[in-house]
Amino acid sequence: MSILKIPTAKAFEPLLQPARYKGAHGGRGSGKSHFFAELLVEACQAERGTLAVCIREAQRTLAQSSKRLIESKIAALGLGHRFKVYSDKIVTPGDGLIIFRGMQDHTAESIKSLEGFKIAWIDEAQNLSARSLSLLRPTIRAHGSELWASWNPRRRSDAIDDFFRAKNPAGAVVVSANWRDNPWFPRVLDEERRLDLALYPDRYGHIWEGDYVRAFEGAYFAQVLNDAKAQGRIGKVAADPLLPLRAFIDIGGAGATADAFTIWIVQWVGSEMRADFQHLRRWRKSVEQAQSYTFKAVITVIVTGLVGAVWLGVKVMLGK
Repeated sequence: MSILKIPTAKAFEPLLQPARYKGAHGGRGSGKSHFFAELLVEACQAERGTLAVCIREAQRTLAQSSKRLIESKIAALGLGHRFKVYSDKIVTPGDGLIIFRGMQDHTAESIKSLEGFKIAWIDEAQNLSARSLSLLRPTIRAHGSELWASWNPRRRSDAIDDFFRAKNPAGAVVVSANWRDNPWFPRVLDEERRLDLALYPDRYGHIWEGDYVRAFEGAYFAQVLNDAKAQGRIGKVAADPLLPLRAFIDIGGAGATADAFTIWIVQWVGSEMRADFQHLRRWRKSVEQAQSYTFKAVITVIVTGLVGAVWLGVKVMLGK
């Protein structure tokens, strides 16, 4: 049996050991997908008859799958004579198989066709729904089977992020990798990275550093906040007990296109504006709760306005 010598970035070395769950998250250029594609080819070469499935949430065509990347790895490793590439699948040594599926096309019944598969690799896993993850996990249950996931974090509430990073199941191996962890990071990609940093700083952290999405492009204060962060003007400070606190409310609206309801607690201390982001994170609520808060906020504004108007009327009468 031939021995494959595949150079591996240090960030991914923990994933070389057997584990039920393996995850790699981070920004563009880290080599996450390349690592898992090579690992899949290596696993199929080492264990004859391996059944593997490459998963995405939505996959209308194979052009949206990891098939081309895996084919390129087979060729680069000189294994073209061991693997047979077809239009919709790859046959591996010992009559094994690599197939490509979109989870949106599966039901609780149809997913059973994946029973007996040894490896399931979910690429672009930030798009995987909680329903799809709950269907896939118990289906991949062969002895020694593994579930792999690679993704660029989007939100903490995303199903894959919640499972691997928040709940962190026992026996899971999860690594973080970004462009600086890639020893083969190409110069042309580094030029693109620097360009994004200069021209689009509001989205740079998410795309290149694997941060959660913090602001939509064009958001009112995204550029100002990014500049403040880059200049070290955002940090942890205590509120001054002698100065007033002010609450600014962004109602957000209602309906499917509404923004989130937000409260900013702010205090001016000299030339500084101190905002309470720590508690703001705890106050993020669902759309239903936000609509409830919106109603209460509107009622409060109306009542306050009426009380103010009555008070002014009393003062006018007394003045007469």
